[in-house]
Amino acid sequence: MKKKVTLVEVGPRDGIQSEPKILTTQEKVEFITRCIDAGSTRIEVTSFVNPKRVPQMADAAEVLAALPRDGRASYIGLILNMKGFERARDAKCDEMGYAVVASDTFAQKNQGMSSAETVTAWQEVGRVAKSEGFKTSVTIGASFGCPFEGEVSPDHVVDMAKRCAEVSPDEVALADTIGCADPVRVTELVSRVKAAIPGTPIRVHLHNTRNTGLANAYAAVMAGADFLDASTGGIGGCPFAPRATGNIPLEDLIYMLNRMGVETGMDINKVIANAQWVEDRLGKPIPAMLGRAGVFPDVAKKAA
Repeated sequence: MKKKVTLVEVGPRDGIQSEPKILTTQEKVEFITRCIDAGSTRIEVTSFVNPKRVPQMADAAEVLAALPRDGRASYIGLILNMKGFERARDAKCDEMGYAVVASDTFAQKNQGMSSAETVTAWQEVGRVAKSEGFKTSVTIGASFGCPFEGEVSPDHVVDMAKRCAEVSPDEVALADTIGCADPVRVTELVSRVKAAIPGTPIRVHLHNTRNTGLANAYAAVMAGADFLDASTGGIGGCPFAPRATGNIPLEDLIYMLNRMGVETGMDINKVIANAQWVEDRLGKPIPAMLGRAGVFPDVAKKAA
């Protein structure tokens, strides 16, 4: 088991991209600044996609322009094509996070192309991004299942990871976009991908749609994943995947890892406070449990 895992905060992008209430640019910047103060060193801050399809991300450039540039955190921008890369480059993103999709139907709905074509497009963008000195990551969406086609072959995902790795991304991520994975499948797929692309760090993006997120995160850590995605409060979901609600709550994940003796570098109490701040801004309850239950053994000490 790894003794340290870097957690990637995805709340400012994946967390709010499906919310009916659109946060202001100032609120997004404050959210991200709060994440940095809580110890987040890598943050997915926005996406450079069609604003008509995802209006929550329409102010991507404005958000990047207003963020602090003191070196405490690296800002990730999600991109789906060359145009997105050019916009993210102009907005001075630190990292380019590209998404490919493991099923044809979902890829068509998400990016207007086949699964294989998303990888080819990534290779073209990845080469350019690397040549210009950007840190890059590629996420294989629907790695554990598709909302339209059902089961996704692990062999297909491994083959995609190999193709994605041909242009030397800084990491490859496996995404449980609709929250259908289980710990055994996570263990097997992370292990197989690590063996298929040795030397490439593995990141895992899990959703808690069916309440298996933390169990799957445990499995990912035990299988040697280098990075885990999570969102403050557990907010989030994919606008193009039916019922794909909920990332792993960051504070719940930190609590589990802390109890396991895995370092994250995060201030759990500040994350809990941030989750309350997010809940107030969105005007509805958040999925995370820790803010209600409290951090053990602190709550026991207070009760004594």
